[in-house]
Amino acid sequence: MDSPEEDPAASQFIQNITIPSALITKDLGDSLKKALSDKEMVSIKLDWRESLPHPDKRVEYEFWTNSNDECGPKCDAQVEFVRNYKGVAQMLEQGGYTQFTPHYITWYCPQAFIESKQCKSQCINNGRYCAPDPEQDFSVGYDGKQVVIENLRQLCVFKVTNDTGKPWKWWDFVTDFQIRCPMKEKKYGPECAEEVIKSLSIDVGAVQKCMGDPNADQDHPILKHEQDAQVGQGDRGDVTILPTLIINNRQYRGKLDKSAVLKAICSGFEEASDPPVCLSDTLQTNECLENNGGCWSSGDLTACQDTFRGRVCQCPLVKGVQFEGDGYTHCEAKGPGRCKISNGECWQESRNGVTKSACQDDHAGCKCPEGFEGDGKNTTTGCVDINECTRKTKCQCSECSCTNTWGGYDCQCGGDLLYIGEHDTCISKQSQPSKLGWFVTLIVLAGLAVLGVGGYVVYKYRLRSYMDSEIRAIMAQYMPLDSQNESQIHMADEI
Repeated sequence: MDSPEEDPAASQFIQNITIPSALITKDLGDSLKKALSDKEMVSIKLDWRESLPHPDKRVEYEFWTNSNDECGPKCDAQVEFVRNYKGVAQMLEQGGYTQFTPHYITWYCPQAFIESKQCKSQCINNGRYCAPDPEQDFSVGYDGKQVVIENLRQLCVFKVTNDTGKPWKWWDFVTDFQIRCPMKEKKYGPECAEEVIKSLSIDVGAVQKCMGDPNADQDHPILKHEQDAQVGQGDRGDVTILPTLIINNRQYRGKLDKSAVLKAICSGFEEASDPPVCLSDTLQTNECLENNGGCWSSGDLTACQDTFRGRVCQCPLVKGVQFEGDGYTHCEAKGPGRCKISNGECWQESRNGVTKSACQDDHAGCKCPEGFEGDGKNTTTGCVDINECTRKTKCQCSECSCTNTWGGYDCQCGGDLLYIGEHDTCISKQSQPSKLGWFVTLIVLAGLAVLGVGGYVVYKYRLRSYMDSEIRAIMAQYMPLDSQNESQIHMADEI
C-alpha cells in the first residue's frame, strides 16, 4: 500500500503488485485456516459496499495531495488520477451529490532550526509551514518553500471558487497547472499559475489576497487549518502519507484510480439515493433485471429499485400517485388520481362505447359499479353483470316485461301503460294525467272558493263597521246622546 523507500529499483516492482490485502481479526483468520486445512472451498471477496458509512444522500470526501510533480511514482499516480477522475468529480459536485474538499500536508520547522539554511529554503511564515525539497537536494532545482506557496495557491483557488458557488473549478485549475506548469520544464511557479487562473476566469486578486504574505511571522489561517486537519478525529486516523483519500470520515485504502475510487464513493450514498453514474453497468450489476429482483410488479410498474449495494423493494411513485404496500408482494395506488394508473389495478370493461370501472378515486380498493357484482379486481371475472330479470329483483309487476342489459335492465309495460320504476308498477298513459288534472282543478277551485268567502266576510264586517260609525256621527248632530244627558245632569247638581 505504501513503499517505505522511493528508489528506482523498488518502484518498478511496486507497480506490478496487484494482490489485494486487508486487515482481519485473528478469529476470522483462524477460521479461514481451519476451513483450508479441512479441504473446504474458501472464497473471499473484498467489497467496499458495506465498509463505508452511508447515512444520507450526499457523500463528503477529502483528497490530500501535493502540487509537487517530481516525487516519483506517487506524484505520477496523483497526476494521472486527477486527470482521469476530473470529469466524474465535477459531475457529482455540480449535481449536489458530493461535497469535495482538497487538502495539502505541511510540516513545521523545530524552533531550534528556524534560522538554518534548510528551514529557510523549505518553509514560509518563519518556519511554520514547510515541505520537503522536491529533488532532495538543496543546491539544485526548486525549494520546498516554493511547493508550500503553490499548495497554498491551490487552496486559495478552491476557497475563491467555492465562495462563488463553483468549487468544481479547482479540478480545472489543478489539471491545467499540471499540464502547463511542470517542474521538469522549469515553468512551476507564480507566473504560470496566474496565467492558468486568468484563463479559467478566476479572480486573481482574490487569490492573491487569500495567500497573504509568505514572509510574515504569523499564522496563516488556511495553512493552520490544514495542519490541524491532519490530526485524526474519531475513526478517521491521522493523515501521514500522500496521497490520502477520506470518504465519509473514513480513510480509503485502495488503488488510486478512477474506477476504484468511484466505487468507494458510490458506497457512501444512502440506499436508493445513488446518482446515475453509480448505477452504470461498469460499476455494478442491475439486480432488478433478473426476476424483477423478487419485488412486486404489475405490467410496466415495479417496486424494484436498483442501487449500488444491490436493490430495494419499495412501492413506486408514478405520475404523482404514491403506491403503498410491502414492496415484495403487494403495492396499491392510493389517493386522488389513482384510477389513472392502470385503473387502480381494478376491473374495467367497455362495450358499445360505454366504459364501466370498479375503480373510484375516493374509495380505497376496488368496488363493482351498480348493476355488477364481484371483487372488482383486475381480472376478466372481476365484475359480472347482474341479471335482474332472472333474479326477479326488478320489473316484477303483472303487466311488466323484463329484458336484461349490460349493467342494468329494460322494463316495458304491455298495451297503453307506462312503467314507474320507483314503485315497480305500470299505469295508464291517458287516465293518469286526466285524473290528475281534475284533482288539481278541484284543489284550485276549492282554494278560490275559500278565498272568495273569506274576502266577502271581511268586506261585510268592514262595511257594517263603517255604516255604524257614520250613523252615530249624524245622530250626534241632531239629538243628545245618553252620555251627554248624564253629563249635563251631573253638572247641574254641582251648581
